[in-house]
Amino acid sequence: MSPSKDKQTPTEADPTAPANPARRKLLNAAGGVAAGSLLAAPGILRAQTGPKIRIGFWPVASGLPFFAALEKGYFKEAGLDVEPLKFASAQQVMEAMLSGRAEGSSNGTASAVLAIGEIAQPGLFKIICTNPTNAKFVLDEFIVAKDSPVKTLADLKGKRVASGPGIQNVMLARVMLERAGAGTLSITELPLGQHVAAVAAGQIDAAYTLEPTGTVGRLSGTTRTLEVGVVAKYILGDPLAPWHGGAASLTSAFIQKYPSETKRYIAAYAKGVELVKTKPAEARPFLKGYTAIEGALTAEVPMSDYLFSTQFKASDIAHFQKFYDLFHEKGIFEKRVLVEPLLYKG
Repeated sequence: MSPSKDKQTPTEADPTAPANPARRKLLNAAGGVAAGSLLAAPGILRAQTGPKIRIGFWPVASGLPFFAALEKGYFKEAGLDVEPLKFASAQQVMEAMLSGRAEGSSNGTASAVLAIGEIAQPGLFKIICTNPTNAKFVLDEFIVAKDSPVKTLADLKGKRVASGPGIQNVMLARVMLERAGAGTLSITELPLGQHVAAVAAGQIDAAYTLEPTGTVGRLSGTTRTLEVGVVAKYILGDPLAPWHGGAASLTSAFIQKYPSETKRYIAAYAKGVELVKTKPAEARPFLKGYTAIEGALTAEVPMSDYLFSTQFKASDIAHFQKFYDLFHEKGIFEKRVLVEPLLYKG
């Protein structure tokens, strides 16, 4: 079912509430200060039993398993009171977890931003599921105007380029353009929902963005996709390598206090993943209300892959670690963050 006005609306929170000063200093340095207002997210009527599980998300297509689990009632069936909290950026999701205003994140929450939270407060969370993407399972891409003469990323040399908000998006865009031969560019941060309009209006020449943005622009006839799976190609060195750029998580405090609810939450979340993987046509309409895409356009959005932390192989950890190590090498992480200890083992 799709969101409607008679559904229960989750309680709003204040993403600008002060956090621990030490954490705030780190977040400021990394460009991860929470800002703006929290938007009420669509949801279904949920049973008021057990602890409230507040899960932060931002409007990208890779969050679909969480949206589907909400709308199909999987969490409610498990006797869980799950409240979706929609934020304007992954930084706001992480800040809410740091300050105790969220018990976790949905898929699509930037993994590097979660790592910044781990640096600020060691042991903060555990990853339960990632959304690996590449040239086959598409999430990340560069878009340009439909009639732009730009043919390759190298052609963006000297051009105006934007990315989504936050340190993960900005740094990845900059490094990928450098490695593609476009040189060192200044990247403008823009909310994902503004990328298509900004490119179409000529305010920027290109944007490093995430689905469903490319689909929205293509189907509106205003932008075209320049290249997809760019992080796998330019950061990991293989267009088909799994880029674990987003992750669903739960705070360690919640896991320790509510082990039974944790297992039921992951089982319900797994049903959402299974629906997306086996019945994508049934799952896609649940993008409506949670992302910028709705109606017939939902059938066009490419799907991410999904991998639970208990399914990780050595190669998955190696690719994930290579991604994290880039942020340490570039000075974004003040220390090396190891992936394996962050994975929920069950």
